[in-house]
Amino acid sequence: MDNKSSSDSQPYISAGSTLPEITVKAVLLGIILSAVLAAANAYLGLYAGMTVSASIPAAVMSMGLLRMIGGSNILENNIVQTSASAGESLAAGAIFTLPALVLMGYWQEFNYWEVTLITASGGVLGVLFTIPLRNALIVRQRLTFPEGVATSEVLKSGEESGGAMKVLLLSGLAGGLFKMAQAGFNLWNGAFETAHMIGKKVYAYIGVEVSPALVAVGYIVGLNIAILVFLGGIISWWFAIPIHIALNGLPEGISDLAQGGGVVWNSQIRYLGVGAMLVGGVWAIISVRSSLSAALRGAINAICDKVKNQGNVLRTELDTPMSWVFIGIGVLIVPIFIVYATEIHQVEITVLMTVCMIVAGFLFSAVAGYMAGLVGSSNNPISGVTIATILSTALILLALLGNDSSNGPAAAILIGAVVCCAAAIAGDNMQDLKAGYLLGATPRKQQIMQMIGVLSAAVVIAPVLSLLLQGYGIGPPTEAQPASLSAPQATLMQSVADGVFGGNLPWGMISIGALIGLVVILIDLQLQRRNSSFRAPVLAVAVGIYLPFELDSAIFLGGVLAWVIERRRGSLLQSSARKAEKRVGESRKLGLLFASGLITGEALMGIVLAIPAALNIDGLMRLVESPPLGATPGMILLAGIAWWMYRQSVQPLQQK
Repeated sequence: MDNKSSSDSQPYISAGSTLPEITVKAVLLGIILSAVLAAANAYLGLYAGMTVSASIPAAVMSMGLLRMIGGSNILENNIVQTSASAGESLAAGAIFTLPALVLMGYWQEFNYWEVTLITASGGVLGVLFTIPLRNALIVRQRLTFPEGVATSEVLKSGEESGGAMKVLLLSGLAGGLFKMAQAGFNLWNGAFETAHMIGKKVYAYIGVEVSPALVAVGYIVGLNIAILVFLGGIISWWFAIPIHIALNGLPEGISDLAQGGGVVWNSQIRYLGVGAMLVGGVWAIISVRSSLSAALRGAINAICDKVKNQGNVLRTELDTPMSWVFIGIGVLIVPIFIVYATEIHQVEITVLMTVCMIVAGFLFSAVAGYMAGLVGSSNNPISGVTIATILSTALILLALLGNDSSNGPAAAILIGAVVCCAAAIAGDNMQDLKAGYLLGATPRKQQIMQMIGVLSAAVVIAPVLSLLLQGYGIGPPTEAQPASLSAPQATLMQSVADGVFGGNLPWGMISIGALIGLVVILIDLQLQRRNSSFRAPVLAVAVGIYLPFELDSAIFLGGVLAWVIERRRGSLLQSSARKAEKRVGESRKLGLLFASGLITGEALMGIVLAIPAALNIDGLMRLVESPPLGATPGMILLAGIAWWMYRQSVQPLQQK
């Protein structure tokens, strides 16, 4: 086609072409997919403490659905995935922070309008904050944006989307049925775990969550990150908890060893993760300070250049006008101020909160946008910068309000919620703009669709969170709610905010965690100097420290599966087989889609199962009260699904 560039350095669709981008069907599909992916990732994040980028699954779903409708083009597909992927990112920002208000007892439920205003305002601010950075980070500095590049390649291979859509649907069905059999029919236990005392002092524990979604998460993040997450679990469960129990014994009144280890982890050891995460958040800012400063100067220069050359800007360089950006930021301050004022009831403190939110929101949105260019949005240190925001604002508010303020912890969380939503969307927005840059999309239209995706996700997050709260409970499991969604990040945010004002933060544990974080950073710098393919981002270790061990181990298994499959791909590339590169690329895409389907299917079924749980009729679904074989049937089926994923991924490699 004459509108496609023949050069790899030029956009896939030339700037002179005017293909339809924002169409009625694209907007409708973008709205629906954003809402669905927001719901799925809200469940996944509360359950597993991690979310994964939805851009590639969104691109495949977009291609499949638009193909059924007919008459679509690659830029229209890109517009749909731009909107759809916003749902996953906004869900991450919401579930990392807002459940903390319920955990601390400040909220009894998720108020629809407050949650919607916070998430919508924070998400749209994240888009607006990164608009001035697009030219500097994507065009001038040419950062990698690995997930944006991968998304553009998937969209370019859109003619093969029929088979890919089938893989996504089948794996989604498998993930959903697995969740139904385990959580709905109660055919097997959701986790295998065992704990023993070796002698009288040495505590030993091992556990694994029987979950296709967690294995799929490990597959997507890869062996490197999966090892680091597992290492964090080892630090907590094989070293820190045994040492604590050896010195202090098991908690009083608890005879179950596995439960005892969990109590020690929840009350003490997980604060190691707080320290490591704080160091990781600060290090993320320090490590990009000079590059980020250069990017901001470049953004200012780019804005000045556009003002001088108005009317001569190519379609592929058309951003949302800066006047609209400033007006949008000013308008969004109003609902945020109203929410803060409604919650805090002190005008002076509300003004301070709003100022802190704007400053921190812009800073961390810029950091998130830059980090997405380096490591992708899935590995972005959003949790770290959010904890840094909450800790710093809590200390400021403590100095102003004193220890006796009942609103102080909530005020810190409310600031962190907007900042977290903004930073999460900023990383996703820059990633999508990179894909659009490679494809020849119009940036302004992508930015508009990103905002539409944010608003679509924002309207469903509160109902989903309310349903999950009623159906499962949120926070550490209790006797009343044994299947409670652990919400690791929100639990940590709540602990930090409450601890600052209560004066009961275990600073010793936090300091040790910070020291662990520093050691990991030094190791990573050494690996960088050696140009090692294995790296050690500190946030991955911190995540592993504060996740329950059974989740760490399941993610690790997924990483091992990814490594095994990658070895097969590597052996093919070393051979003399023709078209090997194309087949390896197809293998990677199918493996990623299969994993994404497992995650989406299990998460959506988890939300569906929350309905009978919320109505207190979930007992009617159980085929057995107590699974006679424990977790064994689930582990056998999980092994079968892992084998299916392996076969699906290597199938393109076996073609002649």
